[in-house]
Amino acid sequence: MSERYIEVNGVSKRFGTHLAVDRISFDVDRGGSLALLGPNGAGKTTTVRMLACLLRPSEGSIRVFGKPLDRESERQEVRKRIGLLTESPGLYDRATAWYNLLYFARLYGLEHPEKAVEKYLRRLELWDRRNDVTAAYSKGMKQRLAIARALLHEPDIIFLDEPTSGLDPAAAKSVRDFLQALKEQGRTLLMTTHNLLEAERLADRIAVVQTRLLALDSPVNLRRQLFGHRIRIQTAGVSEAQLRQLENLEFIRNIALQEQTLWLELIEPEKNNSRVISALVEGGVQVIWVEEDRASLEDIYLQLIRDSAENAAVPSQAGSGLGGPGRGPAISPRPNEGTP
Repeated sequence: MSERYIEVNGVSKRFGTHLAVDRISFDVDRGGSLALLGPNGAGKTTTVRMLACLLRPSEGSIRVFGKPLDRESERQEVRKRIGLLTESPGLYDRATAWYNLLYFARLYGLEHPEKAVEKYLRRLELWDRRNDVTAAYSKGMKQRLAIARALLHEPDIIFLDEPTSGLDPAAAKSVRDFLQALKEQGRTLLMTTHNLLEAERLADRIAVVQTRLLALDSPVNLRRQLFGHRIRIQTAGVSEAQLRQLENLEFIRNIALQEQTLWLELIEPEKNNSRVISALVEGGVQVIWVEEDRASLEDIYLQLIRDSAENAAVPSQAGSGLGGPGRGPAISPRPNEGTP
């Protein structure tokens, strides 16, 4: 059975009259990874600050490593086992990289601080620049140094607030590659990001927040919930009679034809993909190619934010998730069926 490292239950945070976080709940198992996605002001950083024992929730409860964060002694124990990368590196610009890390290693009370500093300067490819003051570092180098600082004491959980924000593509890739290596080592990661490709690559599960929690699941499951399973089939042409034959197949939920391209939503796709192709070929349709119409994480994110805005305006409305911008034609439901 998996060990729960993070448990958030009905947590809210108010700053005066402003409600920054509204009754969110989620958990992260040991070795798991979770990405918090949401627009600016959605409560992502506030959530991380509460988990890192920097803020107290206004309502609800948080447990980290099974410990409630009610007493200062418990919060101190948790702080020893977590690493935090803030959006701003927060380094001492007039000190060298070596002395920056050595200072924090000693604050952590490490038995051999110099060894820890050397280890992470080498791992993050900063060893050759260890004697340069950090004011001379590029933004990407400062971010790698800040990651090293967060890892010096070998934390069990690493909190990352916008780890590649403002970095050029090469620097961002370097940071992502290192975080991927940490994930593969079994480290527990919780990150906030606006980079959707980064979230999909690094996170097992996605939490979309906009003050409250809009969705929480793996990218694969979120795709299925919002968009179903769609395939796109390029043909040499489909007649009206051939299209009607497809509409009679019980495992095709929705269908659309755009010029010579068929868009289909299937029930039990793993079982029925081959049946669709067989039915097309037997019906005389020349199939040129077939591919999954795979919704991107951007599609998922924008659909959830759009649905949230619509629900806020008209509580009875909810987006269907079909036919979003850039997603191909809207698929019409089979006769006598509602849109899924």
